[in-house]
Amino acid sequence: MALQADSPSELITIDSEYLDRVSLRRQIIAQHGDMVHACLPAGVEAVRELHQFLLRDYLPTRFPTMFRLRDEGRHLDNLVTGRSFPTATPKDEDAAAALRVLGETVEEDMFLLLGEPEGHRAVAFVCCFPSGFDPSTKVGKLLREIHSPVPSYDKIGPSMERFFSKIEVGKNVKRKNWSMQTHSDLFHYDRHDQHKSDEPVATEEMDMSKTYARIELQTLSRLPKTRAILFSFKTYLYPVESLKKEGLGPQVADAIEGLKTGNAPGMWRYKGAPQWGEPICKYLRS
Repeated sequence: MALQADSPSELITIDSEYLDRVSLRRQIIAQHGDMVHACLPAGVEAVRELHQFLLRDYLPTRFPTMFRLRDEGRHLDNLVTGRSFPTATPKDEDAAAALRVLGETVEEDMFLLLGEPEGHRAVAFVCCFPSGFDPSTKVGKLLREIHSPVPSYDKIGPSMERFFSKIEVGKNVKRKNWSMQTHSDLFHYDRHDQHKSDEPVATEEMDMSKTYARIELQTLSRLPKTRAILFSFKTYLYPVESLKKEGLGPQVADAIEGLKTGNAPGMWRYKGAPQWGEPICKYLRS
């Protein structure tokens, strides 16, 4: 999994694209509703804990020029967007409302999981930037069910469950996941994506100015009160043209072709590489 230790202070990252990104996320939540956020009854307390931690503790401390508490900590002002929210979710308010606040306040997509005798189950989520899948289909599923489409996951599934069980509060870990896409959409849902065509696109038909490496910076952490696991990830898009200009073309091409021969050879098709792999690699090495 190529995991690395991560500082709790880096749970949320903010850069120059923040305002554009969170504005887009707010639009996506309004347009797609339950598809991009939901909470099971079992996840309500975990959502409340995460909401209060981020709004009352983390954001105003980590980014004091962007977030400010007022009314003795009862409200958080977002000085960038001009929005203001209560730092505690009222008991009579749907937990989904707290997820909507999180969704338009930070760029990270988030899934909350709780441990059960059968394994870890997704009990709540807000995911505005899915990469080809419907995030609402993941809630209520066990870890192994969520990852059932992933090639060779059955070989590492038990070790993943053990690893999740051992995550300690304050001992965050991170990893990177990557794929390629031939469009600039952050919200990408294709109901036919699981049946990707193996028909390659001709090099001359692919517009490299609209082709990107899609990188997810993924973090695993544990909430102290509910003991829920927080799986969060921030998505970045890097133009393939820029990667080539920076001299990274051959390295990226090797990584793409390595999908065929790694520990999970099925990853080549899973990531849709039969369609774009050859033309992108040819371009990167040209």
